[in-house]
Amino acid sequence: MKKKPTLGIYGFTGCAGCQLAILDCEDILVDLFNYVDIKVFYEAMSNNEDIANVDIALIEGSINTNKQLNELKEIREKAKVLVAFGSCANFGGLQAMALGDGKWEQRFTKVYGDAKFTVAIPREAQPIHKFVKVDAFIPGCPPSTPQMLKALTQLLHGNQPTYTNSPVCLECKFRENECLLNDGKLCLGPLTMGGCTAPCPSHNTPCIGCWGIIEEANHTSELKLLKEKGFKTEDIIQRFRIFGGSKIVEKVQKLLEVE
Repeated sequence: MKKKPTLGIYGFTGCAGCQLAILDCEDILVDLFNYVDIKVFYEAMSNNEDIANVDIALIEGSINTNKQLNELKEIREKAKVLVAFGSCANFGGLQAMALGDGKWEQRFTKVYGDAKFTVAIPREAQPIHKFVKVDAFIPGCPPSTPQMLKALTQLLHGNQPTYTNSPVCLECKFRENECLLNDGKLCLGPLTMGGCTAPCPSHNTPCIGCWGIIEEANHTSELKLLKEKGFKTEDIIQRFRIFGGSKIVEKVQKLLEVE
């Protein structure tokens, strides 16, 4: 009998929504749990094998304490394949929206004052690739069920997850949505990787880029269009910062010729 692949699901700084997205797979969840041997899943199990080596480790959340960093490095050593699972692990998430502005200590002191931390020393929140080698990624806040299951299936068969080269805008057109940009709403759909089925624009809410910027997009043209529609440079950058972290913002700033 072929041995089942082993899986560990771990969470750091985030809302745990990505882990809950797995549990929300409902009837499909039974097939998933039958196919893999889950060693660690604190969100759903009580009999976790903390020291187990795993074939695949799904990491949710960003890193914002030294304790988390040490735990992440330990998981990296025990996992054959380490996957950044969700927007926080991939880009830093909301907690990293000001990453790289040089004011983290100032903000931290404003909130916590001179409080002393001894167990988990705080640090500026960053995505996991800043600290360890990441073998694959599953984007989303949270990842959508079809995309997540497709990615997990590919990983369990030893393949890299594949994603669409089309932006959220294309999915909006498939759903016959009116373009929110024409209504004066700052929507990042033209620059965001598709695959989510455009739930936000379908409910008249602008896309905020939680699946990450699509590499094939015409970034220069789209940013020019946003400015022509009257959106301010600082508002564009702030919108990208929500999920993009410093890496995407640096790219946008260069394209906008912002110092």
